[in-house]
Amino acid sequence: MQRRYPLFRITALCLGIAILYVPILVLIGYSFNASPLVSLWGGLSLKWYGALVHRHTLLHAALLSLEIAVTASTAAVVFGTLAAIALVRFTRFPGRFVLTGMVTAPLVMPEVITGITQLLLFVSLLQTFGWPHRGFLTIVLAHVTFCIAYVTVTVRSRLLSADRSLEEAAMDLGSGPMRAFVEITLPLIAPAILASWLLSFTLSLDDLVISSFVAGPGTNTLPMLIYSKVKLGVSPVVNALATVIITVVGVCVIGAGWMMRRAERRRELEIRLAEQANASTTATPEEPIALRSPS
Repeated sequence: MQRRYPLFRITALCLGIAILYVPILVLIGYSFNASPLVSLWGGLSLKWYGALVHRHTLLHAALLSLEIAVTASTAAVVFGTLAAIALVRFTRFPGRFVLTGMVTAPLVMPEVITGITQLLLFVSLLQTFGWPHRGFLTIVLAHVTFCIAYVTVTVRSRLLSADRSLEEAAMDLGSGPMRAFVEITLPLIAPAILASWLLSFTLSLDDLVISSFVAGPGTNTLPMLIYSKVKLGVSPVVNALATVIITVVGVCVIGAGWMMRRAERRRELEIRLAEQANASTTATPEEPIALRSPS
């Protein structure tokens, strides 16, 4: 029985990895297909990568998606962090229950419902005030709306686990509330803020349903353009573009992992040196500490 369980776990792990990554490897392989038909192999070729450079529609959609993702994720991080601070630091204020419901509702709300409500809101505003016209701005506002929820939940959990006594100690030593927050609390929650920005960026870049409702004429994001082309048949140029995106994401993930591993090794080395220094100091308490003159 003990031998079967490791075998079962290894099999399940390999099966899960295969389900996730084999389709990606197949897509990368077919991006080098010389045949214009995706289902027919015609030999190795790089012509679709050359054709990708001249597909201005795809490149414009990719650039638009990046601009929307960066803008929406940055705005969502700012407002989501403020909402998390309000929910954690101010336990009683008018509208706290409503704010909590507004933060958690987009997490469980179907995207179709969110897209319809956003569309009705923008149409009503356009008929009443003549603004905003559907396009870049409406997509950004819609993405900020549902990304704020993820940012607030992530930063709020980090704030709840952070030690507030450090900030209180800084204020006891003469620091103001804003300076104590910037110099003490903000570095503590910086990993959560970065993680929420990356999550918001991914969700915004990948969104299709909500963008389809709030986008205007001539404003096509990359997921919308790919979806429209898939209905007519997948082009090898799309495979080439997807391979480029996968390569960029893979390089970023590997680089982030290497940096995290390097920081972890540096931290372990500092802890080991501190333990050795503490042990040597404890072993010889009677020896005076030699003072060095600056060279």
